[in-house]
Amino acid sequence: MNVLEKERELKDLIKGYGSAVVAFSGGIDSSLVASIASEVLGDETVAVTAKSPVYPSWDEEDARKVSEETGIRHIFLDTQELEDENFVENPEDRCYYCKRGLLERLDEIRKKLGCEKILDGTNSSDFEDYRPGLRAVREFGGIVKSPLAEAQLKKEDVRKIAENRGLPNADKPSSPCLASRIPFGDRITSEKIERIESAEEYLRSLGFRIVRVRDHGKIARLEVAKKKIPNLLKRGGKIKERLKDLGYDYVSVDLKGYRTGSLNPK
Repeated sequence: MNVLEKERELKDLIKGYGSAVVAFSGGIDSSLVASIASEVLGDETVAVTAKSPVYPSWDEEDARKVSEETGIRHIFLDTQELEDENFVENPEDRCYYCKRGLLERLDEIRKKLGCEKILDGTNSSDFEDYRPGLRAVREFGGIVKSPLAEAQLKKEDVRKIAENRGLPNADKPSSPCLASRIPFGDRITSEKIERIESAEEYLRSLGFRIVRVRDHGKIARLEVAKKKIPNLLKRGGKIKERLKDLGYDYVSVDLKGYRTGSLNPK
């Protein structure tokens, strides 16, 4: 099946839902779902973006941009993850509590608007990774749908379709919440989240498009694309000074380079 056929199948699938609330993070997966939902469901769909300190500010900007270009109805929802002890204690299933709380809020919006479904951006590649949040999706039964996964679209399929549709973030790297930079078992605080975001924002300003600042207390472990490590080391002194100002005593570079989920249980 070629890309156009896969896109057509995805459109038919989403159209069959009738009306929907889209969990819209601003990432490429949910952007594609929102784009197609806007096209085939029109006013019967609304995209909802969670707004919280744990979500990078650049995701909020991307969500605004995509919603403006697709014309989908779009609202922001203030979420309070840092007030949930199950979340801030940072257990290995932290993402479950986050996802569960978000879906509960989205379900309230769904009922208020009279929509039939909640759509998320889970694609079939996600089942190959550690994703405790998927348990929350299953708990909502048929109310929450994952059209990308149902259409058996992998990440590369999503990017191709998004590119064909001209979405502005078609090549955007994955961007999980900032709490994912904190090792499981280390308590999540607003101070840690703020310095992680500030550190990553600084590194992004230096041209490192793919970057993670893993927070190990007083140590910042930097992950960038492997081919970018020499460039990172060249700027080491400048980077160290900036991160020291943010509260890190030591800055290390992970020589394995960036890889998704490096703090996940092995």
